[in-house]
Amino acid sequence: MAPAAASASLTTITPRASASVAVAVAGRNNSSGLSVSIGARRVPGISVVHSQQRRMVAAAAATEMAPAARGEEGGKPFVEEMRAVAMKLHTKDQAREGEKEPQAPPVNRWEPTAEGYLRFLVDSKLVFQTLEDIVDRAAVPWYAEFRNTGLERSEALKKDLEWFSEQGHTIPEPSAPGTTYASYLEELSEKDPQAFICHFYNVYFAHTAGGRMIGKKVAEKILDKKELEFYKWEGTLSQLLQNVRDKLNQVASSWSREEKDNCLEETEKSFAYSGQLLRQIFT
Repeated sequence: MAPAAASASLTTITPRASASVAVAVAGRNNSSGLSVSIGARRVPGISVVHSQQRRMVAAAAATEMAPAARGEEGGKPFVEEMRAVAMKLHTKDQAREGEKEPQAPPVNRWEPTAEGYLRFLVDSKLVFQTLEDIVDRAAVPWYAEFRNTGLERSEALKKDLEWFSEQGHTIPEPSAPGTTYASYLEELSEKDPQAFICHFYNVYFAHTAGGRMIGKKVAEKILDKKELEFYKWEGTLSQLLQNVRDKLNQVASSWSREEKDNCLEETEKSFAYSGQLLRQIFT
């Protein structure tokens, strides 16, 4: 699909209020093991990871790096490297490995609005649809490995938006956080496949854990505890997640160390884009 309006450079996006999202991904068990934190902050654009951030990525990856990547046998899968980098972006109260200071109140203190939540859902639908379209087209052949994983969300979101419309709500058009992120994903998927996979992984896995927690809290406050289709999956979610982990590890097994590091270095940017979507819920 062609995302509406704004386009984004691979280097930077238009300056705007941003948020950071900390996501941790379990590497071995069947739970997704993610959590989400949002810190509102003003940044002069989301730029490529600087040298200090690269050192953080390298240190985290070295801790969890598969010996096979160093030319040895029997190492850890790449998904665990992704988890190690993500854990560094947690706050200390979320994880022992966390290094970030909390910048926003916890989710249970949010005051969501129906209008803000609808903006979030509309923009999320655009982002998920874009991810689905990219893997369906498979301009990079191994993107096809991530078709029909069972984690797809665009159809579920379509049903939810139809429900909101039936309740008398006006469904807005996609806004800048969604269109900018969708455009960035389209561009990235063609120019930097490993970096694109970082976003694919974090968007889907974050939604299955931290995203579900947020959805539950919002439902309690403004939807009379209604569970949206966005937070339901067909089949056993833990198995769906494990299947995707296995595919990610299989695909990444053919990557060079440089390509793996490039994927890891995109983590903070993926959190920043996702954070812009989430902030709409309570703004």
